[in-house]
Amino acid sequence: MTTLVLAGHGTRSARGEETLAGLRDLVRRARPQVRVELAFLEISSPSLAGALAALPGPVVVVPLLLTGGYHVDVDLPSVVAGARPDAAVAGPLGPHPLLSEVLAARLAAEGLRRADSVVLAAAGSADPAAQAHVRAAAGLLAVRLSRPVAAAFAATGGPSPKQAVERLRAGSASRIAVASYLLAPGFFQDRLKACGADLVGAPLGAHADLAALVWARFDRALRRRAAREVIPG
Repeated sequence: MTTLVLAGHGTRSARGEETLAGLRDLVRRARPQVRVELAFLEISSPSLAGALAALPGPVVVVPLLLTGGYHVDVDLPSVVAGARPDAAVAGPLGPHPLLSEVLAARLAAEGLRRADSVVLAAAGSADPAAQAHVRAAAGLLAVRLSRPVAAAFAATGGPSPKQAVERLRAGSASRIAVASYLLAPGFFQDRLKACGADLVGAPLGAHADLAALVWARFDRALRRRAAREVIPG
């Protein structure tokens, strides 16, 4: 039986770790016959390298990361190559319509109104491809909410959430909502709360649609591995 390993970045936030553990539990409940483990690239425990080395049988690693960038393209492959080179590695979670459903639900829980302007705020990355992923996610959310959605970046990239909110305030926006394109509470979520918006959605967190997306990435990685193993003729 193939084991699913959820690979998180890691956080110093206890609430963040609890949120990711809750997501792991949702993923487990969806397919109780499959072993599911949660490990981290840095900061939190257990380490991804240690978890991979200890697991028997085939392994599929699904990054708990929303975009491409350094962690997906460099850090994660390096850890897997050193600890478990036979493991299949799935792509990042986003962009995907299921994430838009979760984002919409988080905003609705905070009181989103039909006329509110919306900003999608991510952590950010210096990688142009990762920034493009965030803008694509903003486009998907715009379709889901039937209104424009601006992309913003809390750390690297621009505009910042505060700048995005200020630009909308300078226009005709009466109320501004920020959709949190983050997986769990922590440092970046605190930044979003301080950006001056009228409401800020909770992080994606433990949600059934996010668990379904994890399994979709798992299944795709298994299909790709099976296709590579097929011997012509």
